[in-house]
Amino acid sequence: MDHGNMAPMNMTNNATMMPRKKMMMHMTFYWGTNSLILFTGWPGESKGMYALALLMVFVFAFFIEFMLHTRFLKKESNNVVAGLIQTCMHILRVGLAYLVMLAVMSFNGGVFIAAVAGHTLGFLFFGSRIFKKTPLGGVGVTHKNSDLPPMSC
Repeated sequence: MDHGNMAPMNMTNNATMMPRKKMMMHMTFYWGTNSLILFTGWPGESKGMYALALLMVFVFAFFIEFMLHTRFLKKESNNVVAGLIQTCMHILRVGLAYLVMLAVMSFNGGVFIAAVAGHTLGFLFFGSRIFKKTPLGGVGVTHKNSDLPPMSC
C-alpha cells in the first residue's frame, strides 16, 4: 500500500502522545498477584486488592449457584410480576456468569481456583442433596428446584 500521498498528521492542537505502560496479556495460566482482572488497573500490584478480586470472583460464582438452585417465587404469584422477577433474576445470573467467565479468561491460576471453588461450594450447599430433605431416587418426583431454567451455551 502506497502512503506517499498522505499528509503528515498534525499533533499540535491539544493532541499529545502519552506513553503508556504496556501490560502483557497472558495466554497460558500463570501464578502471581500482579494481574489484570476485568477492569484496567484492577487489582494492580496490591496484594490486598488481589485478595479482594479473588473474593469477588468466589462470591459471584457462589451466588450464581445459589440462584440456579433456589426457589424465590410462590406458586400463587401473579404471572406478570413473577415473569418480571424471573427476567431480572435471569439478567443478574447471566451477567454474573459472564463476569466470572471473563475473570477466568485472565488466565490467573488464583482466579481460576476461586471461580471453581465458588461454584463447587455453591453447588454443595444449594444443589446437592446434602442439605435438602427430598426423597431419594426421584421416581415420581416432579418438584422444581429453581425458578430459572438451566443455563445453556
